[in-house]
Amino acid sequence: MQAKKRYLLVSLGACLLLLVYLWGLHIGEFHHQNQHQHLYRVSQSQIALRQGWPEWTDSFNTYLDGGEQEEDEPHLHHQHVSPRERREVRNNIYKSRRCRMETCFDLSLCQRGFKVYVYPLPKGDTISESYQKILAAIEESRFHTADPGEACLFVLSIDTLDRDQLSIQYIHNVKTKIQSLPLWNDGRNHLIFNLYSGTWPDYTEDLGFDIGQAILAKASIDVDNFRPNFDVSIPLFSKDHPQKGGDKGHLTLNNVPPSRKYLLVFKGKRYLTGIGSETRNALYHVHNGEDIILLTTCKHGKDWEKHKDARCDRDNEEYSK
Repeated sequence: MQAKKRYLLVSLGACLLLLVYLWGLHIGEFHHQNQHQHLYRVSQSQIALRQGWPEWTDSFNTYLDGGEQEEDEPHLHHQHVSPRERREVRNNIYKSRRCRMETCFDLSLCQRGFKVYVYPLPKGDTISESYQKILAAIEESRFHTADPGEACLFVLSIDTLDRDQLSIQYIHNVKTKIQSLPLWNDGRNHLIFNLYSGTWPDYTEDLGFDIGQAILAKASIDVDNFRPNFDVSIPLFSKDHPQKGGDKGHLTLNNVPPSRKYLLVFKGKRYLTGIGSETRNALYHVHNGEDIILLTTCKHGKDWEKHKDARCDRDNEEYSK
């Protein structure tokens, strides 16, 4: 009799466990179906919202690198961001390194024509002879305007050509001076000129201030920092370079390029070590002493003699002639 009771209790317990297990499966499936339906409704609502929103992100495909687009998509497609906030995010993302004409230049300012405004030189400030030539060339051109309200492009009167801290022409407090300009607007529609940046022997491209959304016209700009269809690569020229070309009539109809004694001339320091050393050390291969004159000196820096090579004596002698 007791054995029968035990078997009965075991059977009832097993039945109860089976019922509990089946009930649990049913509840789990019910929740799964509800969750699936909820996710389906959410996805459908998201599709509807996206269909109602303008697909402005497609316009970036013409000038975005693949890596940049892939990196920024999670921020641009966040479901809780409004169109206005999305535009703000876009402007913040592409305002500097990824600047292009479509994102960092206001073309509406150029509807009345291409006019260039040069900031007046602040009282007490000085600029280098080279920068004076650049500003003079702009002010004497037909594109110059004295009215900033007519301007499409703005050029600083602050001399940013030489950003080598060891140079006597290095201008201090440039960041503060630029930020105080009432028309700066984070550099939008501004053009900045630069010939030298960084300090020997590590010539980095740090100018010592944030150019923001300004166009950079720079010599020896690194390909990794150059912003295509936005920045301008310019040649490195000395302060002795003339502001204008030869005498009137020097160039004739059948004489292009104009007759001149030298085809190519360069005279400067030959970096024995560091960035730029490989390029300048190779210049002697091109130098022919006739129409191509490339003269370099090893006398650069206080310890240049420690890195002196077999060509230094001859190069220094030709350079000093």
